[in-house]
Amino acid sequence: MSENTSKLVIITGSVREGRFGPVVTDWVAARAHEHGGFDVTVVDLADVDLPLALPDGSPRSDSYPRPDGMRAVTERLDEADAFVVVTPEYNHSYPASLKALIDWHFTQWAAKPVAFVSYGGAAGGRHAVLHLENVFTELHAVTIRDGLAFPHYYATWEEGAPLDDSAAVYAKTLLEQLSWWADALRTAREAVPYPG
Repeated sequence: MSENTSKLVIITGSVREGRFGPVVTDWVAARAHEHGGFDVTVVDLADVDLPLALPDGSPRSDSYPRPDGMRAVTERLDEADAFVVVTPEYNHSYPASLKALIDWHFTQWAAKPVAFVSYGGAAGGRHAVLHLENVFTELHAVTIRDGLAFPHYYATWEEGAPLDDSAAVYAKTLLEQLSWWADALRTAREAVPYPG
């Protein structure tokens, strides 16, 4: 990893059986590798121990008692300079698995950029993203305006890729913005601790 390479964590948010999320994540990860500005790690929430019951206390604390099965993902979130959240839309919002991951952490998100790639029916997951933007803003993250949404994904993807060639163009825009914010915020965090 070069000095100017940002550590990007791409999160597959759905844990539902038969989910499409890993297909979208693989495509996004390939675009991020092509971009060249990121050291890419994929976190699939289906592989993470995410209890819904939270312990007493604040996840801001260094001694917050997270399960052993969460240790690896917490370390990845700590080390990350940027995130891409891949989410479906369930009942006009995002999956409980994503909320659990978010709520088990706090400082790991602060002063870092988060971009969104969504998929769903007619809305393409946009309702889920609107809710996630509010949540991440509360956690002092910086949300990226230009995301990717895939309406009717079940009819618009083939062999692991969207049929619309313009998706790659939008992905490049998303990654360019994410890279800029990742560099800027990493530099700022290194210069002065974030006051949040």
